[in-house]
Amino acid sequence: MNALIMAGQLLLGLSILVFVHELGHFVAARMFGIRVDKFYLFFDAGGFRLFHFKIGETEYGIGWLPLGGYCKIAGMVDESMDKENLKKAPQPWEYRSKPAWQRLIVVSAGVIMNLLTGIFIFTGILLHDAKGFIPTEEVNKNGIYAYAPARQIGFRTGDKILGTKKKVPERFYDAFPNSILLGGKIKVLRDGKTLEIEIPSNTYKQLAADSTRLPFLDFSNHPLIVDTAVPGYPAHEAGIRSGDRIIRVNDLPVPTFGAFKETVAACKNLTVPVLAVRQGDTLGFEVTVNGNGMVGILARTSIPSRSYTVSNALKYGTLDAFDLLRTNIRGLGKIFNGEEKASESVSGPIGIATIYGATWNWPRFWYITGMLSLVLAFMNILPVPGLDGGHFLFTLYELTTRRKVSDKVLETAQMIGMGILFALIIWVFANDIFKLFR
Repeated sequence: MNALIMAGQLLLGLSILVFVHELGHFVAARMFGIRVDKFYLFFDAGGFRLFHFKIGETEYGIGWLPLGGYCKIAGMVDESMDKENLKKAPQPWEYRSKPAWQRLIVVSAGVIMNLLTGIFIFTGILLHDAKGFIPTEEVNKNGIYAYAPARQIGFRTGDKILGTKKKVPERFYDAFPNSILLGGKIKVLRDGKTLEIEIPSNTYKQLAADSTRLPFLDFSNHPLIVDTAVPGYPAHEAGIRSGDRIIRVNDLPVPTFGAFKETVAACKNLTVPVLAVRQGDTLGFEVTVNGNGMVGILARTSIPSRSYTVSNALKYGTLDAFDLLRTNIRGLGKIFNGEEKASESVSGPIGIATIYGATWNWPRFWYITGMLSLVLAFMNILPVPGLDGGHFLFTLYELTTRRKVSDKVLETAQMIGMGILFALIIWVFANDIFKLFR
């Protein structure tokens, strides 16, 4: 059943992304009067398809091989390698008879659609699932709590995060984005002075390897008031309740929630004394920390959040999409410069299915699908023959030099590109299978 749920999410996610990508090419082609012979979700390799129908001059269908899809545009050198048609004189309704600027739009429309889809999905997540955002100015009233990895590179508890740009962003997430953990510089205000702290490029690795599972920093540097002691977890079983103010753990003061989490994380599988203040009385509890270094306490925060409106959700959804895209591009760069192994960092369909997970969680599904839409946009615009980026590069060359690339060159480049892509597909599948059994 778990495998079916993972496969179902993968198929649905791929169907959405492939459909919107090919729809971009289709709409752009039809807008310029170019005939589209076939529009397929998934490949009909060997001529086999699940079903098909024809409207006008276009055949629509669903293939049996869920590795993508295609929009067969008349007169275009593509994966169909229809050489016989290219021997004929260009017709007015063919791709090759249109001016270069129109062809440039047609080949880039799929990437644009995937980019817009990613932005739309992240905007929807903020409007539907997010409860609001934490303003930077509210965090900076008390400053952040810096955990051990942050302290090691120069952060201090109480630092006020100013971000990476000249203007301090309204939303705290933009002041300290996830992408900064791949390396960069960030400004903080400490004791009235502005300092710049350099974050090493391997910080994300250190956090992933940290057995305590603690974050890099917390946006709350406030005393720990219990909002919820989760039933079934050690704190609730020991008698701690909502409204209690935790002041000591294992005979160590815990003035903030961050200090509490660090202290508890160092006491895995141990029973520790906990002091709390309840309605003016100091109470003692014996709490057994679980193997994950947690006791099941959710903190009450006094930092007010701000709601997302449609306009600022679109703004921040776009920022989130580009931050995630930038993170993935930087991650790809680490593979090429040798900082990361491709075998560990690259996933194919099997790996992506496991990322979706064995339970159907809609917020998680949409987040992963939005991320994949952005990654698909980036990968497709790479200047590799056989991808949209390859067509884009040749058409851009023609547009700037006024010299058209010959069909023979395009055919050869397409064959080389398809060979590279098929080899990559085989490697990715083999790598996924290897990781399953490793």
